[in-house]
Amino acid sequence: MDLELRHLKIVRAVADAGSLTRAATALGLAQPALSTQLKRIERALGGTLFVRGREGVRPTALGQLVLERARVLLPAVCELQEEAQRFARQGGARGYRLGGTHGPLLGGLVDRLAHGEPGVPVTTYTSWSEKEVAGSVADGRLDFALVGVCGESAPPEPGRLAWMEVARDPVHVMLAEDHPLALARAPRDEVELAELAAEAWTDVPGDGCFGDCFAAACVRAGFTPACVYETDTASCVHLVQVGRAVGLCRATFPVTPGVVTRPLAGTPLVWRHVLGWHPAARVAARAADVLGHARAAHAEALARSAGASGLRAAAPASAAASASAA
Repeated sequence: MDLELRHLKIVRAVADAGSLTRAATALGLAQPALSTQLKRIERALGGTLFVRGREGVRPTALGQLVLERARVLLPAVCELQEEAQRFARQGGARGYRLGGTHGPLLGGLVDRLAHGEPGVPVTTYTSWSEKEVAGSVADGRLDFALVGVCGESAPPEPGRLAWMEVARDPVHVMLAEDHPLALARAPRDEVELAELAAEAWTDVPGDGCFGDCFAAACVRAGFTPACVYETDTASCVHLVQVGRAVGLCRATFPVTPGVVTRPLAGTPLVWRHVLGWHPAARVAARAADVLGHARAAHAEALARSAGASGLRAAAPASAAASASAA
């Protein structure tokens, strides 16, 4: 019998479980079937792999040797399979498959890539979930993730993707144009978070820590939000326009009729735009160019935004400080 990967998985499962009974359960096999398989493996390898006792099983010297090799080989083969699948999904055509959360930067990045490389296909996928977008890049279904994270939080998939900071924005408040805090103020005037204690709030969903950070900022300001409507961007804007709620937005929020944006005093909340890619993917060679386009798209969006007068986003972190790879 030739040794196969499934045989090494069986040996590892027995060692990890410490007993044939527990290993059989983990593998979904009947114990007699597992015992038969193990005997065949031992015959193929030329000796006993486990010593059986009242407290379970423990590896012999030969078993320990096989286990050491298996714990190197199995992850390597798994990585090879993932890389091959990623390569196959990427196909042979040059192009950009972008994923992002909802916001103005993804459109700006698409525009810049399409303008800079006419004829090169650019496709997009959007989701409220930063983790979903990052997972699609890690699995090779997308090339780049353009998402946001709250404050200094780590982006998703930190062990599998390389990440670079595009820019960081102070979080602003959206007010109806006739809201008392929007009237008779210059565009750069800040609003104290405590001044909004009696308001209902609206924001878009996400699976990061922004909701918790917002709640903590409110507590520090001396109140707990009475109501938070979590909904899509269009509904958030509508609730603000009709005075039903005040909203949270990034400094890149575009000029919108009926809505005024103001910075929050003390910048209690910060949003970091980040670009991620798989360091082993073929598109990794183009990451620096895509990052440059993303930063330019952010600068353009910031210049257009209603709350950008007199404001400037913090400079992106250096490549050495911001990149993280598997």
